[in-house]
Amino acid sequence: MVAKGYILAIDQGTTGTTVLVVDHAGLVRGRATVEFPQYYPQPGWVEHDAGEIWQGVCRTVAAALQDAGISAAALHAIGITNQRETTVLWHRRTGRPVGRAIVWQDRRTAGRCRELKQEGLEPDWQARTGLLIDPYFSATKIAWMLDHQEGLREQAEAGDIAFGTIDSWLAWNLTGGALHITDITNASRTLLFNIHDCRWDQAILDRLDIPTALLPAVVPSSACYGRTDPAAFLGQSIPVAGIAGDQQAALFGQACHRRGLAKNTYGTGSFILLNTGTEPVASRERLLTTVAWQLGDEPVEYAMEGSIFVTGAAVQWLRDGLGIITAAVETEAMALSVPDTGGVCFVPALTGMGAPYWNPDARGLITGLTRGTTRAHLVRATLESIAFQSADVMAVMCRDAGMALEELRADGGAAGNAFLMQFQADLLGVPVDVPAISETTALGAAYLAGLGSGFWADRAEIGRHWKLARRYEPRMGDAERAGHLARWQRAVTLAVS
Repeated sequence: MVAKGYILAIDQGTTGTTVLVVDHAGLVRGRATVEFPQYYPQPGWVEHDAGEIWQGVCRTVAAALQDAGISAAALHAIGITNQRETTVLWHRRTGRPVGRAIVWQDRRTAGRCRELKQEGLEPDWQARTGLLIDPYFSATKIAWMLDHQEGLREQAEAGDIAFGTIDSWLAWNLTGGALHITDITNASRTLLFNIHDCRWDQAILDRLDIPTALLPAVVPSSACYGRTDPAAFLGQSIPVAGIAGDQQAALFGQACHRRGLAKNTYGTGSFILLNTGTEPVASRERLLTTVAWQLGDEPVEYAMEGSIFVTGAAVQWLRDGLGIITAAVETEAMALSVPDTGGVCFVPALTGMGAPYWNPDARGLITGLTRGTTRAHLVRATLESIAFQSADVMAVMCRDAGMALEELRADGGAAGNAFLMQFQADLLGVPVDVPAISETTALGAAYLAGLGSGFWADRAEIGRHWKLARRYEPRMGDAERAGHLARWQRAVTLAVS
């Protein structure tokens, strides 16, 4: 029997919120996107107003329902996916944030992280959490907030303050404060969660002096957690039944449901996840081990992740910093207007380098400039840098996991750039597949909620909804590929030295 109604998927991202209305066939019947402000109070600091995020979610949901031509009464369940690691603290009694949220991009705790590394804690913490000690993750953000607001630690110890990543904040508001939860994927991105015994790690909490009273309950990625409060949201009581961090949701939305399948989301940064099955794979080469998802009471499944900080952001820099393009859509034609980069190589370490280098002090570098270098050469080198960084991560990932890559599934805005996708396939030597529906992150949230609420029977049913839009087959020879990679590695060595 086909379930009635629709799934509402809330994709709360770093610069905006996208909401999809998805039907039982996995088709998008309504969509809307609303941006919200970013705050940069000091160099290296990035903040959001959590109240503005919630207001933006409400506006986006209303617009998506209007676009679908349905009322909230037609919704079967709600799924949430979110920017990960971004840290919110709020007052339990009033539901008001104690201050602005600290965003995953924020680097203010770099000094604290260096101190923790100098104590020799990183190998043990990585073994427990699957993560490296880095300002990227939530743990040192929480500690910073507790240390820098008078009286906040005492309130937290008394149980008056709640911590959450953005999924927790949305679940709290959707249910009128009834739910203080986080799903297991988001918990695994805090640097406070032991991914082996699947609970908050008391030793790390004690070392950072973070009270356990702050923490949300950890729940599966797909289950019925509770219902919306009609007084707080749309006047309806709707099941909230799926939650996952954005990259895990994209992995699920790309139907990478079995060991060995991988996806790359090409956004502001790029995030490559490889499904490694029900056993966590420890990285020997500084990749991350993370929870992929947990469906109800099924075993937890894991992934390896490589986080690349600057990919699409490098194209934005061409536009906003250098003014050599007016829109990202121009880059494909410009790259194809020249036969190669003319020897130019761009390492876009504009905010340090993430995986597999994890060098926060690396700086951007352009090599090979001549009098013959044009805007088109710089644009082509920028697009190639995205593919080079992704190839670096995939090579390390496959070595760590002991498996060969069969294909890469691509999503995100840059997946629509045919030059980039072809160059990526050429560097990897395997096909790159782009799905028919590009909003795979929101789709993943919809699928998780649909499974958790009985809208779909199992992952095999939703896997059949995945449709291929275009496959890019590799066509570069081994010698040419090796030459490109050697040129890139020479430039990277300069950038990180």
